[in-house]
Amino acid sequence: LVSSPMTLQERKQQFVRDAIWDAAIDLFDVKGFDATTVDEIARAAGTSRRSFFRYFESKSDLLAQGVVSYGTSLINAIDGCPADYSLSDVFRSTVLRVAQESVAHQRTRKVMAITERYPAAREAQLARVAEVQDRVAEAFAKRCRNNKEGELDAHVLAGLTLSMLSVAYFFWFRRGTPD
Repeated sequence: LVSSPMTLQERKQQFVRDAIWDAAIDLFDVKGFDATTVDEIARAAGTSRRSFFRYFESKSDLLAQGVVSYGTSLINAIDGCPADYSLSDVFRSTVLRVAQESVAHQRTRKVMAITERYPAAREAQLARVAEVQDRVAEAFAKRCRNNKEGELDAHVLAGLTLSMLSVAYFFWFRRGTPD
């Protein structure tokens, strides 16, 4: 399945969304999640309050978008595995690929620090985890079609994938190691 390139309008929208995200993470890191206002985020992103709300329902929704993007990375990793991979190979490859991508992204550690310091930020992310787990289970289910227990396997693999990555990130973050 080949996706079509983004249109100019879609690229502009992604640019604004990314500018808002980057400004918000920087402000949350410096000022705190609770103390940062939507107006401050919009101003720092070089956009208006109205534009902010065109892309995000709230600052909690903005922070939760990171979890949604994470889910997309997981699905892309699952879908990108060769067709002849066993389910355990897909699991292992997905965990490794997404962990490497996540720690390579400069904002990951900053986002983790924000969610550790501010319960409201953590709640914003956790609110979307079930949705992500369901999407990941669907991606695994596509690979389990010939398996009688496919639906159960897909949900177990989705839960294991998220749990394994969560533990890996926890130790990576706490130890402060680069990889």
